Parts: sequence; C-alpha cells; structure tokens
Amino acid sequence: MDLSTASSILRLLADPTRVRLLALLEGEELTVAELAAVLHLAQPRVSTHLAKLKEAGLVRDRRAGVSAYYRANSEGDEHQHALIASLRENIDDALLREDADRLPAVLANRARSEGWADTVAGDMERHYSPGRTWETLARALLQLLGTGDVLDIASGDGITAELLAPHAHSIVCVDSSERVVEAAAKRLQAFPNVEVRQGDMHALDLGERRFDLVLMLHALTYAERPAQAVAAAARLLRPGGRLLAVTLGRHDHRAAVEPFDHRNLGFTEAELHDYANGAGLQVVSCNRLSRERKAPHFEVISLLAQKK
Repeated sequence: MDLSTASSILRLLADPTRVRLLALLEGEELTVAELAAVLHLAQPRVSTHLAKLKEAGLVRDRRAGVSAYYRANSEGDEHQHALIASLRENIDDALLREDADRLPAVLANRARSEGWADTVAGDMERHYSPGRTWETLARALLQLLGTGDVLDIASGDGITAELLAPHAHSIVCVDSSERVVEAAAKRLQAFPNVEVRQGDMHALDLGERRFDLVLMLHALTYAERPAQAVAAAARLLRPGGRLLAVTLGRHDHRAAVEPFDHRNLGFTEAELHDYANGAGLQVVSCNRLSRERKAPHFEVISLLAQKK
C-alpha cells in the first residue's frame, strides 16, 4: 500500500463514528436504523458515514426487500485490512464497549419483528443460533457415512478420528509429533477401534495393513516432499480405496503461515492431480472448497482420488 492510500484510510478513520461503525460491522450485518439505534445517532448522519466507508471499499451492502444491510468488506485489499486491524487492536475505549453492550438488544428487536431466519437470509452460515453449529452439522451428517478401515495421516490431536470413530470399522491415526500423539491417545481412549501411533507421512510403515479410506486433511502443507507423501498413502489403499486430501491453495503469504510451521506455500489443483496420477490413483475430483473472507483470503482445495 502506497503512502497516499494509507493516508486516505487514516483520514477516513480520523472520525470516531466511522471507527465505531466498522467495529460493529465486522461482527454483524446491520441496517442504518439499527446502527443509529446502537450509536444513538441520527439516521442521516449514519448514512453519510456509511457512504464514505463504502466508497473507500471498507463496507459492503446487500438488499433484502426494502432494507439494506451493511457489513465490513472482508474482500478488499489485504494491506488495508492489516492497517485497520492494527489500529483496532490497540484501541480500548468505553464508547466501543457501550456500543457492543447495546447491540444484542437491537438484534433481539429485529428478530421479534422479522423472524430470525428472515433477518439472516442469504448469510445464514455466518450467524449463530442455539444448537446450530458447524460441529453439530458435521456430527449429524457423519451418521450417513460408512468409512470401513481408515488411515488418518497427520491426524493431529484426534478430532477427526473422534468424529469418524462411531462410523468406521477401524481407524489408525499417524502423526509425527510425540506430544500430539499423546494428546490424541488421551482423547481417543474411549474408542476401541482407534489406534494412535507416531510416524512419518513420507515413509509410512504399517506392515501388511491396507485401508478403504486414507485422509490427508491439511497434511500436505507439512510435507517436505508432498509427491512422496501421496505415493506412500496410495500404497496403503486397498483396490477401490479412496484418498481424500484437503490443503491450502498456492499462496505467497509466507509470514502468515510461518507461526504454524508450514513447510510449503500450498498447492495448485494441477499439482495435486500430478501427485495422484504419479501415485497410480484415478482423480475423482479436485476443486476449490472455500476462500476465506478475511485477508489474506486463503483458499482451500480438495483432492479425492481412487485406487484403480
């Protein structure tokens, strides 16, 4: 970001009302009337400030009937987001806390007048309602699956195995970290069909055991030699068995992933295709699963391949 752009953003946020608006809109999607109620300001004044924030690309809006809902724009320039985030993280102000305290009552009024589902239509996955969480959804849908014998590579502390264990014949979890393996064994001790062991994804030694499903969920970002890791996984599949790999798409945000010990900067779909084909697998699908709304907008891609 050049000096002119940075100066423009700082001038825009020199007004405390705009900072208050952004703080609210980063967490909720709100109308002008709702923002005015939270801030205790007149609606025309709120509209004027929103217009300036929208012109700068810091907020976006969507129409729903006669209403316009505003939200902080997470799709904008990552350097702008970083600058705003650094400012916000260093502000501790009673006025912002009072705004946050008034917000639930305003949202409750909206729900009473419109109905909760109507108020979040088109954006429902970003909003909480009692009992409606991603964990609940995953656990519910997993009841439809039968996974047979599963190998979970780079299994971490066992959360995936915990979800799958009631629906699998057996699961072997492999991770390179001794401490993580200990945590997984503790988490999974209630499941007699789950085994946890330490190992290297590049040279898996499981004897004659073969599997119906091999999982590599964010394993490849930790692989020094990803093609070799995929080949090692493929050798452990039964004929007709499937490999599911989920990983970050190719990016150039090294500083953002260094704290997580990533060994590489993600992959392209073409690279995953090549790894699967080189391992003798037939690619069933390879596509983008998601793109994060917040900068730096990491993408996640998925490879599903089958042993011939």
